[in-house]
Amino acid sequence: MAQQQHLLLAAAVLALVAAGSCHAFQIEEATIDAIHAGFNNGSLTSAALVRFYLDRISRLNPLLHAVIEVNPDALRQAARADAERQYSGRRRPCHRCGRGGLHGIPVLLKDNIATRDRLNTTAGSLALLGSVAKRDAGVVRRLRRAGAVVLGKANMEEWANFRNLEGTDGWSARGGQGRNPYVLSADRCGSSTGSAIAAAANLAAVTLGTETDGSILCPASLNSVVGIKPTLGLTSRAGVIPISPRQDTIGPICRKMFDAVKVLDAIVGYDVHDARATKTASRYIPRGGYMQFLRTDGLRGKRIGIPNGFFNYPNGTVQQVAFRQHLDTMRKHGAVLIENIDIANLSVILDVLSNGEQIALPAEFKLSINSYLSDLSYTPVRSLAEIIAFNSDHPIEERLKEFGQLIFLMAENTTGIGAPERSAIQELNKLSANGLEKLMKELKLDAIVTPNDSAASVLAIGGMPGITVPAGYGKLGVPFGICFGGLKGYEPRLIEMAYAFEQATRVRKTPTFTP
Repeated sequence: MAQQQHLLLAAAVLALVAAGSCHAFQIEEATIDAIHAGFNNGSLTSAALVRFYLDRISRLNPLLHAVIEVNPDALRQAARADAERQYSGRRRPCHRCGRGGLHGIPVLLKDNIATRDRLNTTAGSLALLGSVAKRDAGVVRRLRRAGAVVLGKANMEEWANFRNLEGTDGWSARGGQGRNPYVLSADRCGSSTGSAIAAAANLAAVTLGTETDGSILCPASLNSVVGIKPTLGLTSRAGVIPISPRQDTIGPICRKMFDAVKVLDAIVGYDVHDARATKTASRYIPRGGYMQFLRTDGLRGKRIGIPNGFFNYPNGTVQQVAFRQHLDTMRKHGAVLIENIDIANLSVILDVLSNGEQIALPAEFKLSINSYLSDLSYTPVRSLAEIIAFNSDHPIEERLKEFGQLIFLMAENTTGIGAPERSAIQELNKLSANGLEKLMKELKLDAIVTPNDSAASVLAIGGMPGITVPAGYGKLGVPFGICFGGLKGYEPRLIEMAYAFEQATRVRKTPTFTP
């Protein structure tokens, strides 16, 4: 086993050397803006870019297990983008080809985001293999409209870490065991595992993830990339394999803030198939989009809360020293830090077994997954009960003895949103209203700052946004991140702060593939 891993590691290193020597345009770590500049000056084509990523996936994916499948039509889509660009240069403007879009940019989608093409959408499970969606997910329609090339589907913790209480540790039956590209044996987190790994390891230009409670913020932090968890409803959940309509959201996972914000601009907005949530959140979308908030002085004058209960690192550790320096950096760039503040009932909020989530979420999941399955053109399983039966019939493939399916069984025993579920949801709403929401309003905070995804549940229960940015690397080289979180609709100010922090610190390094 050790010998096999060393052989895979050697192959990864050779892939990096080969990539660097075969392209005049430096694709690795290139931003969307740089890629578009390459398109415009003729040093790069979308087809060459897609070939680069497909080759890199073929070399690195046996080691990292970041990608479940690649799109057999990706090169055709890229060639079409190149033809559009070439034609527009001779005849007429290509409205998708400008700096404002994603024209010709390959994007990797988490495997719970549906596409109406030859790709599967399975949440990593063999149970949904061969299912056919009636239409692209809402965010995919917007990506295609912006000119993006769908490169493939990213691996994920099976069923978005909702099959059992402990999760599947970055594993899915279809994609295998995801690995952290910095330290292969380290936590890679989930459930948007493959999206974060792929972004970090340059297996795609940009990626999309989803979050119910930590599934963007955690893997982005531990794989040294940027993750944006948007306000609930800012991005459509239509066509995304669901857990909870109260908490599910879709957002970008990219190497740089610039790219993540550009993708965010492309995917936000109203969707008739997720009408209630997207209509409510549409009022938060600023005129002119989000790119205008990429400001290097974005920390100046911001009131940032440092709540108690999160930065509990022993003195002298890499993390403790790094976060202290980062807070000093924020001060030096004009931020006002308010420390020693408390989020009411924080211990209850962070305990998913007692805060009400484990009462509300299973019932919401059963209703939502059955609804999703009923809207497919074809699916081998038509209900949660049939998914449970499939897993029981395929115990080896689905590692049933190791992981079980306790949450699925709990969910199947629910009978809708009754009195217990309504009470739990009401309690979650109260915890959020009397917790972070009240604290931020009373202290007039623009954001709170916390390490990694430690405040994910605080943000999740209120449908609030968060942005995580690379913050450092531990003693063994394992990445960690810093998260800027705020109230609903606070994306503009969070982007200002996160971008200014990223530009001031420039922490991110390319992966080391350490065993």
